[in-house]
Amino acid sequence: MRQQLVKDWMTRDIVTVAPEMRMTEAHQLMLDRKIRRLPVVRNKHLVGIVTRGDIRGAEPSEASSLNMWEMNYLISKLRVKDVMARTLVTIPVDATIADAAQLMLERKVSGLPVVDNNKVVGIITESDIFRMVVQAWEKIEA
Repeated sequence: MRQQLVKDWMTRDIVTVAPEMRMTEAHQLMLDRKIRRLPVVRNKHLVGIVTRGDIRGAEPSEASSLNMWEMNYLISKLRVKDVMARTLVTIPVDATIADAAQLMLERKVSGLPVVDNNKVVGIITESDIFRMVVQAWEKIEA
C-alpha cells in the first residue's frame, strides 16, 4: 500500500469562525453542520480552535446560584476568543497519515487543522483516518 498523505484524506471544505463570533452562534453552527471543532481564523491565519468540549466547559454549572436569565445573559456575552484553545497542534498538508495519527495520539486530540504556508487548508480527524482504514480493509477483502 502506498504511503497515505493528509492532503488525500482531509476535509477541504471546512467551516471557520472569527474570534469575535458569539460562542452561542459558534455552538449553533456546530450543531447545524454536525461538526465538533471549528478552526478560528483572523485575516486568513489560524489563531485558535474551538471544540464542543470548550463550549460545554464554558457553560455555567447546574450548581450555580444564577437564575436562567442571568446565565443566558452571561453566556450571550462570551465570544469564541474567550473559550478557544490558543495552543495549536497542526499538521502540514504534505504529512503522512501515520504522522497525523501519531501526533493525535501524543497530544490527545481528535482532529488537527491542516496548514500550508501558515494558512488553514483543511482538517484531518480520527473519522477521516477511520474512513481510510475501512477503505483499505475493503480492498484487501475484495
